[in-house]
Amino acid sequence: MLRHLLDDFDLGNDGLLPLLDRADQIKRLRGHADHPRPLAGKSIGMIMEKASTRTRISFEVGIYELGGMAVAMAGRDLQLGRDEPLVDTARVLSRYLHGVVIRTHAHERIVTLAAASAIPVINALTDKFHPCQLLADLMTVREHLVHKSGPSKGRHQDLSGLRVAWVGDGNNMANSWVLASALADFELVLACPKGYEPQADVLARADGTRRGRRIVTDDIDAAVRGAHVVTTDVWASMGQEEEREVRKRAFAGYCVTEKRMSLAAPDAVFLHCLPAHRGEEVEGAVIDGPRSVVWDEAENRLHAQKALLELLCSPARS
Repeated sequence: MLRHLLDDFDLGNDGLLPLLDRADQIKRLRGHADHPRPLAGKSIGMIMEKASTRTRISFEVGIYELGGMAVAMAGRDLQLGRDEPLVDTARVLSRYLHGVVIRTHAHERIVTLAAASAIPVINALTDKFHPCQLLADLMTVREHLVHKSGPSKGRHQDLSGLRVAWVGDGNNMANSWVLASALADFELVLACPKGYEPQADVLARADGTRRGRRIVTDDIDAAVRGAHVVTTDVWASMGQEEEREVRKRAFAGYCVTEKRMSLAAPDAVFLHCLPAHRGEEVEGAVIDGPRSVVWDEAENRLHAQKALLELLCSPARS
């Protein structure tokens, strides 16, 4: 039974697709009288130690639409800002709340919080993984490439037949894509500059499953060629601002351009977790063009997270 979502592997091979199926159902039910309200009478804490637009809003709205109340807390507003031990905070929050969503820096913080918590803990972003964003990404890919109606219907039977190209930094999003490639058994090619590859321990965990395929290269065109999904992120994430100029030089040439997208599969889609820097990691003509599904991707944060909250914090789990 799933207790926390700290990284993508917590879902297990058998948990990912049912969760995405439920997210699809919840999306269709939005605004209907029979929309589920499993969080009625429940309160979910949200610790935001990093700035947020999509994460905070999608979780707050999702908790409300599931019948619960979101208790949003900036890290500086808690006693954590005055060096209260994280384990003490976890023990106290467990007496008040029915779940905790945390967006923080070091991944070790969420591991420590979960170990001391008697309630579910959801990783809303750490410097190592971003599993909630990955759920929304896969949900969006299924909508456009697996479940899509029209001439291409049935071209892709499931996620396992897809080739995904990651272009840019081997950051927390890249790490989550690495784990997802093993969970959903698809091919992932990561085009990263030397020295900016995904973490070796994350690649080893995925390779240990003997599921999916992962290739790390610095050849961007080779990575994108034939890909069904092309995805990227900013070159300098939050907390790396002082490295911005160094990273701009390292990532020069790692822009997803219209020319590069022309190398991808005919039905390929473009993803970006946002915020985006047009002219750096992606051309405006790509992110604002016909292959871009980033706005569906952003919306699907809401639906995927509602399915996750239902799974972890429903009355049956109390």
